[in-house]
Amino acid sequence: MDNKRKIRVLATKPGLDGHDRGIKVIANALMDAGMEVIYTGLRQSPEQIVETSIQEDVDVIALSILSGAHDFLFPRIMELLREKGVDDVLVIGGGIIPDEDIPSLKEIGIAEVFGPGTYTDDIVTYIKNNLKR
Repeated sequence: MDNKRKIRVLATKPGLDGHDRGIKVIANALMDAGMEVIYTGLRQSPEQIVETSIQEDVDVIALSILSGAHDFLFPRIMELLREKGVDDVLVIGGGIIPDEDIPSLKEIGIAEVFGPGTYTDDIVTYIKNNLKR
C-alpha cells in the first residue's frame, strides 16, 4: 500500500464571478488524477481563499476567474500569502484572462495561467511537475 500523501488542491472562484462550470470540470479531472480537491464554491474573497489554503494545508491553489477582476484579485491573494509566510504553495490561474495580462500575473507569483480549451491532462501534468512541496 502506498502511504504517500495525495496532492491537495484548493479550487476556488475569487470575486463576484458567478460561473463555475470550468472550475468544476478541472476539479473533477484533478480528482480523477488522484488528487484531493477542496472546492470552496463561488464568490470567495482573497482573505477566505488564503485562510482556507492554510487551514487545509494545500499544495496547490487553483484560481478560476471570468469576471475580468484577475488584475486585482490575483495580486491580492499573492500579497496575503506572502504576509502569512506561505511560499511553498503552487498557485495557478485560469479562465478568461487576456494574453497581455499573463506576464504581469507571472511576475507576482502566479505559476501558470490556463485559458479556455486547455486540456485537463495538461493541467494535471503541470501540477505534478511543478509542485513546490
